[in-house]
Amino acid sequence: MQNAKVLFVDPVPGFSTYHEFIPISTRKTLEFIDITKQIQQIICASEFQSGFVNIQSLHTTTAVIVNENEPLLLTDMKRMLERYAPRHAKYRHDDFSIRTVNLEPGEPANGHAHCKALLLNPSQMLNIMHGTLMLGRWQRVFFVELDRARERTISVMLLGVKNH
Repeated sequence: MQNAKVLFVDPVPGFSTYHEFIPISTRKTLEFIDITKQIQQIICASEFQSGFVNIQSLHTTTAVIVNENEPLLLTDMKRMLERYAPRHAKYRHDDFSIRTVNLEPGEPANGHAHCKALLLNPSQMLNIMHGTLMLGRWQRVFFVELDRARERTISVMLLGVKNH
């Protein structure tokens, strides 16, 4: 599944789809990773001139957002998320004496990360024009780690047209 590149032709007459996975190694909780360049590289590889790109996290304790890459703002956003779903609060999800669903050996206490994810989106759909990801002056695409350092995967699907 990792690093797969697939081009599907003509799901709708005149349109093609293209898909890639982006593997990400996160380093800490509340990490904002700017993936804008990787998304643009995928758009270039697809050779699409116009269309849409959907960027989707494959995890329940991560998010994909569009915002500004300004260090003080990123700190503010981390503080806001921590305020709404504090890491050290009590969560029933973390009470392994009563929880019976979706448990694995070594399960971490991560109710805080799931609650933070409720405030954000697991995916973003953005426009492609003239072979370029359409973003405003300060907009960047971020993958947000809400849990802990680990290996993650983003699915990137494009629907578009090529100029021949």
